[in-house]
Amino acid sequence: MAARKPGPRKTRLMKKIKQASPVPAWIIVRTKRTVRTNPKRRAWRRTDVGVG
Repeated sequence: MAARKPGPRKTRLMKKIKQASPVPAWIIVRTKRTVRTNPKRRAWRRTDVGVG
């Protein structure tokens, strides 16, 4: 991918990066391990982002 991206595309990519992160440790502790995994987790190599 090009290093110089349009602004709106870059913001969409940043949102996808944030969505693909795991659940923070303090959330797991606060919910007494009822919330352990992120169901919307996306692997960067296996699935396409689809932001255009």
